[in-house]
Amino acid sequence: MIVKAQAAVRQAEQKDRRQLTNLLHFETQVHRHLDWRPPLDWIGHAPYLVAEVNNKLIAALACPPDPPEVAWVRMFVTNANTSAAEAWKIFWPIINEHFSDQTGTIAAAIPMQEWFSGLLAENNFEHIHDVVMLKWESGNKDIPEGKPSAAIRSMRETDLEMVAALDAAAFGAIWYVSLESLWLALQQSVIATVAKKDGKVVGYQISTPSPEGAHLARLAVHPDNQNQGIGYALLTHLMNQMHKGRGRKISVNTQDTNLHSLALYKKAGFTLTGESYPVYTYKF
Repeated sequence: MIVKAQAAVRQAEQKDRRQLTNLLHFETQVHRHLDWRPPLDWIGHAPYLVAEVNNKLIAALACPPDPPEVAWVRMFVTNANTSAAEAWKIFWPIINEHFSDQTGTIAAAIPMQEWFSGLLAENNFEHIHDVVMLKWESGNKDIPEGKPSAAIRSMRETDLEMVAALDAAAFGAIWYVSLESLWLALQQSVIATVAKKDGKVVGYQISTPSPEGAHLARLAVHPDNQNQGIGYALLTHLMNQMHKGRGRKISVNTQDTNLHSLALYKKAGFTLTGESYPVYTYKF
């Protein structure tokens, strides 16, 4: 095993892309955050640490904040000869030092593998809830759409500032996303719509392609406009678009504690798949 004393730690650079690609593609201890931006696109955003021995990368940890208060663990990887626990011990004190003057910043992670869940728990991350998966499959009939007091149309880039403000109001703590991330999501979307009322965006959804249809990546209604059928109308509008030929299935995930969202999806005919993933946070 590579030991701490042998490894040099520094910020990742563009010259590291090839070695990082090899680590991501060929090693077994790999955590990748589900993100609109690939892990290597975060190079140049701190903190993005690599550990090397004799000019060979043995591990990497990236958790640049976006939005500013939330540092998702976007990538953590080690090679076959490096213990994940030992690599974490190398990196985490440096990460803590990086955020030492940013009181209130939260690190967060959604581990997909048990080894990473255990590592987070052992290093004072708190398991706050789970993310659960739901799915919907089109049948032979059109879906009755809701009738909100807002007009639904395709999302435009010019809507994004209002969408970002809505997102920040609708989602608390770790779950809201930045304007830049929303722009990336829109570029990758298969269907993206907004609900507008009195010239303002009061709700929106962004869905990205999946092998069998679409994944509903974001759905939000401004708190001042909730309980008016806007979320249901955005959802059923999406379902009808998929039913008419863009794919027959929609997947979505939400927190197991978000009873309002779960009720909305179940009302529209979504069912739980049984898949769930823990969410861990760490306060600096």
